[in-house]
Amino acid sequence: MALGVVVAVLAVGSGLLVARLVGGASPVPQDRPGPVILVGGYGGSVSSLEPLERALRTAGRDVVVMDVVDGGTGDIATQARSLGSTAEDVLERFDATSVDVVGYSAGGVVARSWVRDHGGDALARRVLSIGSPQHGTTVAETAAGVLGECPEACRQLSPESDFLRALNAGDETPAGPRFVSIWSTADEVVVPADSARLEGAVNLTVQSACPLARTGHGELPGDAFVIAALGSVLSAGPPRPPGDDACG
Repeated sequence: MALGVVVAVLAVGSGLLVARLVGGASPVPQDRPGPVILVGGYGGSVSSLEPLERALRTAGRDVVVMDVVDGGTGDIATQARSLGSTAEDVLERFDATSVDVVGYSAGGVVARSWVRDHGGDALARRVLSIGSPQHGTTVAETAAGVLGECPEACRQLSPESDFLRALNAGDETPAGPRFVSIWSTADEVVVPADSARLEGAVNLTVQSACPLARTGHGELPGDAFVIAALGSVLSAGPPRPPGDDACG
């Protein structure tokens, strides 16, 4: 009886919280693509997202680029909460029931933090991370330990950070959206490159289709394979690799 009273009280303030208490948020329908939110990487520059935005708009998708929070170097959980606010605004603006999120570099970590800890599991249909250090990068570790110049997000992206240990504990791809991770084996910023691999996701490397490709980290948003994958992994059907012509 006491539990029923607690749930009733919580229902007044948060239907979503009640849903989690009684069995988890219901996954959104996978066959109805909604608007796409693009999330930039560490440092806050959104100019690198332009090839992705252009390709999605050309394909007829509604696209919103998330505003930069704390210069893109602050607490990742804070950025994830901002993504949640952006998603709510986008749903209202486009009268949609779900969003697709594309996170480049650290933006993919922000997206996964939102899904895991900040309500994104009930709003996201697909989460695509591109060149994201989901298990950290030794570049951040070096910056923190050797250079001594490493803002909070940089420290959080070190392979053994408390933030990443918590994010990767248990299920790396929690129920709700379908996850896709794309990366290049030639990435010089995410080291090792397969830090981008997520258990339970559709994992794709540029080299799986284009074995001679030497796509660097900064080249990923405009890479032909990545652009082709936008259509195949964000479609109404199940996420899948792009076609044989994906190398350009």
